[in-house]
Amino acid sequence: MIFVTGGTGVLGSQLLFDLTQDDTPIRALYRSDSKRQQLLTFFQLFDPKNGTKRFNQIDWVQGDVLDVVSLEEFMTGCTHVYHCAALVSFHKRDFSQLIKVNRGGTANVVNVALGLDIKKLCYVSSNAAIGGTQKEIVTEKTTWKNTPTTSGYAISKYSAEKEVWRGIEEGLDAVIVNPCVVLGAGNWNDSSLTLLRTLEKGTRYYPPGKNATVDARDVSRIMIKLMQSDIKNERFLCIGTNHSFKTLMEEVARQLGVQAPKKPVKRWVVSIARRFLGFISFFTRKRPAITKETVNSLFSERTYSNEKVKNALNESFYSLKESVAFAIKGRIR
Repeated sequence: MIFVTGGTGVLGSQLLFDLTQDDTPIRALYRSDSKRQQLLTFFQLFDPKNGTKRFNQIDWVQGDVLDVVSLEEFMTGCTHVYHCAALVSFHKRDFSQLIKVNRGGTANVVNVALGLDIKKLCYVSSNAAIGGTQKEIVTEKTTWKNTPTTSGYAISKYSAEKEVWRGIEEGLDAVIVNPCVVLGAGNWNDSSLTLLRTLEKGTRYYPPGKNATVDARDVSRIMIKLMQSDIKNERFLCIGTNHSFKTLMEEVARQLGVQAPKKPVKRWVVSIARRFLGFISFFTRKRPAITKETVNSLFSERTYSNEKVKNALNESFYSLKESVAFAIKGRIR
């Protein structure tokens, strides 16, 4: 039996959809009933004939990776584990919770896997956990550095990876995938898909930075291949295409049929907006939409390599155009 955490996220949803193509028993951990209902919509959208049947094929268990007792109960009888669950936030006030969920939750999964003699674990990390500078092509061998611009999220994912490496040293077979910004089907109020909602509403400005995106279908396929292979105790960057935010936003706008942003936003303008929103949030008690970490990411320019996974699995990736089309088709409200 396969055990999956974080199965209602953008990547986890695609993974469960792909895993249910055969009769392999699957148990999935979930927290929110509304998110699980959205996943049913996903299955019905992309497999109108058998989607509901495939969804019901999953043994759904409600719980939390921080609850070790229930985690051990749910993982009992399973042989392979896909650990996708994570907290994503770039707010300083969430740092302790990020460490608790991402590092602590991963430590729990690793410890239970060791205790139950799980055959293999696949951990979903992030390209943020690899680091790198703007002057190099980032690979799996890039040296991690905690700098003043490193986000709390990146630190938490790097710390979570260390828990997986600890498990490996104690005898656990595992692989780690490091995807960049994932484009896939899902609710546009969640995760990286909020970019599509923003562009749908309209914006005149684009950030001048550069990052990378990857299709959820690519990451899911790579994860399954790695788990079915003899490859173990390695990490793999999952990068579809490296491109500027301008290129990404222009492609999304074109496919949505809206006007693309034309003007690059100045860093000082965003910095002033961040401080103003932070001031307002003091009175409203609402979180500011812009943080120092998001400003840094919007103006950084990093290039990532996908050569290792391409060579190891003979992989190819969807184009940016194809990934955007898939995300738009798979919008779930």
